[in-house]
Amino acid sequence: MNAAQKIKEKAEALGFELFGVTRATPVPDHDFFVWWLNQGFAGTMAYLKKGEERRGNPEIILPGVRSIICCGLNYYSGKSPQPPFEKGGRGGISVYAQGEDYHRVVGERLKSLEEFIKSEIDLGAKTKSYVDTGPVLERSYAARAGLGWIGKNTMLINNGLGSFVFLGEILTTIELEESEYDRPVLDQCGTCTKCLDACPTQALVEPGVLDSNKCISYLTIEYRGELSLDQEKMVEGHLFGCDICQEVCPYNDRIPITLLQEFQPSITKNAVDSRWRRTTRRSS
Repeated sequence: MNAAQKIKEKAEALGFELFGVTRATPVPDHDFFVWWLNQGFAGTMAYLKKGEERRGNPEIILPGVRSIICCGLNYYSGKSPQPPFEKGGRGGISVYAQGEDYHRVVGERLKSLEEFIKSEIDLGAKTKSYVDTGPVLERSYAARAGLGWIGKNTMLINNGLGSFVFLGEILTTIELEESEYDRPVLDQCGTCTKCLDACPTQALVEPGVLDSNKCISYLTIEYRGELSLDQEKMVEGHLFGCDICQEVCPYNDRIPITLLQEFQPSITKNAVDSRWRRTTRRSS
């Protein structure tokens, strides 16, 4: 059993449903990312511009890096967002935010995988892991590692698990054999435009291009500042996030329910509480 197979076996034992490894070389998508930033589509997310150079070159993040290990964890609980205000609910809450903090849940598993790599694969290996927080184009590397393809809604889509998947990656100095690296899968969206057609704010300005300034998820999670009247109309009925472009995707029609208790809906634990606190601070 080669190194990649051993790591994959351990990743599966930790609960990861998706796994792949790819070379830590720049991805062509970085050029698109720079273009996207220059169009102003990042809105107020200045941290994306700050990490622009590092996102284009993993060597800056971890000197000597040779491989990127990509993992995916299914978080689909089968529960739609909470009913909107006018129907008596607390407001729409994205499925991903209804359970426990995914940064911790995925991060702890990645740390365990890092420890395994350093103790069982290469004692001198250096590693660095991220869960949606580092300057890594994680969807692009996950796609190149064969976990899925980037759909027209900009989400990574897997043919078996759909797009309700949390991603995490480990940068490592381990040099794998060419045969140990995974291969990308072909884009399978075809002529379907359901996600673009369903977006109520037309945030998907064209296939694979998201204007965050119009995105309900951005406006209810990332945006800092008072919402204008127009923006309030955009997010009406949504409190934290939006799943519309995922709900209409055919690849999410018959996906399995997550087996992890941490991702089961828990109104006392989800991210809506932090959203309420931020809203209170802005209004005070």
